[in-house]
Amino acid sequence: MKGPAPLALKVNGATHVVSACPDTPLLYLLRNDLALNGPKFGCGLGECGACTVLLDGMPTRACVTTAKVALGHEITTLEGLGTRAALHPVQQAFIEEQAAQCGYCLSGMIMTTKALLERDPHPSIETIQRELSRNLCRCGTHVEIVRAVQLAAELLAQQKPAQDPAHKGACA
Repeated sequence: MKGPAPLALKVNGATHVVSACPDTPLLYLLRNDLALNGPKFGCGLGECGACTVLLDGMPTRACVTTAKVALGHEITTLEGLGTRAALHPVQQAFIEEQAAQCGYCLSGMIMTTKALLERDPHPSIETIQRELSRNLCRCGTHVEIVRAVQLAAELLAQQKPAQDPAHKGACA
C-alpha cells in the first residue's frame, strides 16, 4: 500500500489538493479534508446511497470509490448544485414537497435525481422509482420523494428557453 501523496481532486468546479493514500475512500476526503457534509456515511458498502455524488455526471457511491478512481474526473456534491440564496431546481423541489424527515438520505436522493433528469427530463413514475431504488430512505418519505422528482422535472423544463422550430439550427 502506498503512503500519502498529494492528490488533485476537481470538486464542485474547483481543484483541491489533499494529501492522502490513493486507496482512501473519496467520501473521507470530501467530508474530512474538504468539509463537504452533503454526502453522508451510511453503510460503507455502497448499498444505501447516502454517500452518492456525481462523478462526471454519473451517480457514484463515494464510500466505495477510491481517490485514485476519482482523479481526473469532475466530482459534484450537494454543495455544488446551488446555494441557500439560489437553490438548484432539484433542491427547491425537494423542499417544496417536504421530501425529507431526518434528511440523511436526502443528498443521495437529490444527486441521483439530478443525474436522472439530465438523462431523462420527463421520467415516468416507474423510471423514477427504478432509478431511486438503490437509495434507501428509512423514514418512509418515498411518496414525497417521487413527487419532488416530478416537480424538479417541471421546474427544470420551465428554465429551458422555448425553442422556435423555425429557427432551429439557424446562426445567431
